[in-house]
Amino acid sequence: MTSIGNLRRYDFQYHPFHLVTQSPWPLLISISLFSLVIGAVLYMHGYPYTYVGTTFRLGFINTAATMYFWLTDVTNEGTLNGDHTKEVVKGLLIGFLLFLVSELFVFVSVFWAYFHSSLVAAIEIGGIWPPLAIIALDPYGIPLLNTIVLLSSGSTVTMAHHAIIKGDRRYSIWGLLLTIVLAIFFTGLQYFEYVNAPFTIADSVFGSAFYCSTGLHGLHVLVGTGMLLSSFIRMVNYHFTDSHHQGLESGILYWHFVDVVWLFLYIAVYYWGGL
Repeated sequence: MTSIGNLRRYDFQYHPFHLVTQSPWPLLISISLFSLVIGAVLYMHGYPYTYVGTTFRLGFINTAATMYFWLTDVTNEGTLNGDHTKEVVKGLLIGFLLFLVSELFVFVSVFWAYFHSSLVAAIEIGGIWPPLAIIALDPYGIPLLNTIVLLSSGSTVTMAHHAIIKGDRRYSIWGLLLTIVLAIFFTGLQYFEYVNAPFTIADSVFGSAFYCSTGLHGLHVLVGTGMLLSSFIRMVNYHFTDSHHQGLESGILYWHFVDVVWLFLYIAVYYWGGL
């Protein structure tokens, strides 16, 4: 038998909360992100990639690796260790919702800059929007197709959510798989649109506003695709049940957020901005 003096402080726990042990990941990801940002900023300010490329690559690789190992620890805590009680899941949900609020204000700042430049166009760009010599994209072409694709992915991910709530693991897997395929298709169409666009990010404030807004959304699509792919792998490995699937719900909430932001982007940037 273990004596009282050898017991750890976690051997008697009379509360439902998870007391996180010491972890190296917060410090490592801080250093990795700092290296990543420094390399990117120096490259954007004209420093040759041969000098700052190592800093950027190491920052990117270390950030990706740290995120993988950190999320693996969280997954083990919620599945193998059983640390994610109802109170812990509630805290994770509240934290994720607060994260979405912060993301919302990021896009608010982008839309603010866009409307500040477009509603009262400066004389330097001809006093009109789109500016002189800028050919805006056809809102009824690829942007409309992308809107249909993204809204369809919102329907399939909702199907996956309702299926897991009902305990139908098979339909939930198929719903997630269809959502991931549609997400990749959306990203491919966005890339095709960028390659064939008649203007660049350097073409006045219109190009800057267009690529910053749609590019920021595209980055969120990539992150959301990664979250759904992770949920798909976990679903295949029986990590989720009808009453315990907070990781999946977080990915679904994030994807719906991406859907709603795209609707505003399509209406403001593609449709109204191209008139």
